Amino acid sequence: MFNRLWLLFAQSVTILLAAWFIVATLKPQWVSSPNQNLLERVTLKEGLYDGSSLSPGSYHEAVKKSMPAVVNIFTNKNSSKPKTKKRNHSSDPLFKFFFGDEPPGEEPKSSLGSGVLVSPEGVILTNHHVISDADEVEVSLADGRKFSAKLIGSDPETDIAVLKINAPSLPTPITFGEIESVYVGDIVLAIGNPFGVGQTVTSGIVSALGRDHVGINTFENFIQTDASINPGNSGGALVDTRGNLIGINTAIYSNNGGSMGIGFAIPVNLAKQVMESILITGGVTRGWIGVEPQNLSKELSESLGLPANTEGVLLSGILEGGPAARGGAQPGDVLISVNDKPIMDVRQLLNQIAQIGPGNTADLKVLRKNKTLDLKVQTGKRPKPTAVNQ
Repeated sequence: MFNRLWLLFAQSVTILLAAWFIVATLKPQWVSSPNQNLLERVTLKEGLYDGSSLSPGSYHEAVKKSMPAVVNIFTNKNSSKPKTKKRNHSSDPLFKFFFGDEPPGEEPKSSLGSGVLVSPEGVILTNHHVISDADEVEVSLADGRKFSAKLIGSDPETDIAVLKINAPSLPTPITFGEIESVYVGDIVLAIGNPFGVGQTVTSGIVSALGRDHVGINTFENFIQTDASINPGNSGGALVDTRGNLIGINTAIYSNNGGSMGIGFAIPVNLAKQVMESILITGGVTRGWIGVEPQNLSKELSESLGLPANTEGVLLSGILEGGPAARGGAQPGDVLISVNDKPIMDVRQLLNQIAQIGPGNTADLKVLRKNKTLDLKVQTGKRPKPTAVNQ
């Protein structure tokens, strides 16, 4: 009995397997689940690449050319040093140096910023605020090597600093662009180390040129861009689509510390001019006449009894024995022009006088008691800005 049952079972299994094999061969869809072997029934279209061509509109070549020259900068500061209050607007909630978030009232022990290698001798451009008050500065190259850096000099009034490292086999330095070739609407790339995540590239356009009256530095002539830049980008490169340096990223307009589409970079011509002066003399020398200027408002003009539409700046104070005083300027004079160039406000006056080297003569035209006078003033050397103890 058992043998008959076993024989019947074996015959049934054999018949079923044979039937399944025939159906699976002739009608596989009858025995497969709806998703089984789905890939075999899906047609995919793939692009053909030879591995050497770039995607249309790619900025890879510009990045490949410029990125190795952008470095990361680490600084160590002595927390026992007295804290100082700088004459800038980094504490303004609307203007942030994208350097790193610092706890209020505390000196950072270690900070992170960016810089740009500009010569095979190891000269690096960065921001003054990145290295200010630092006891030690360390530079990390794109290939991961780290070297101690020496501060050659800095200029807090334009926020430019120059470092130097001694290192073998440095990457190819960045190529300087020309500010005259930069136009509003041009595509630009910002390279730096935002938030310490690593070297990063973002893109945007030139939103404006010649931005001043921003209230960040004493001498301003910024490139405005909407390229995304954040804490850690300070001192990094703003490059064009050819990979040439056109600016040093400095600050952003923000109420939350992050990018809001308004960033500012020091133009390459100003950065280069300051760098060359630092390399030659260790600092920047600017003209100075020793006055305390004040912008003319409509109310102030009316209170002084000035003719309608008078343009210039009020000299509310004159340094006794200073260049302007020796040239005959008096408190209450309204300065109209310098070397025949009209003066519209205080910042324009600072820029105009600064460009006149110390020891040279500046022709000032002033309005005094509704009479125009011509004065000749021999410019002096602009004093270095001083920090005020808190």
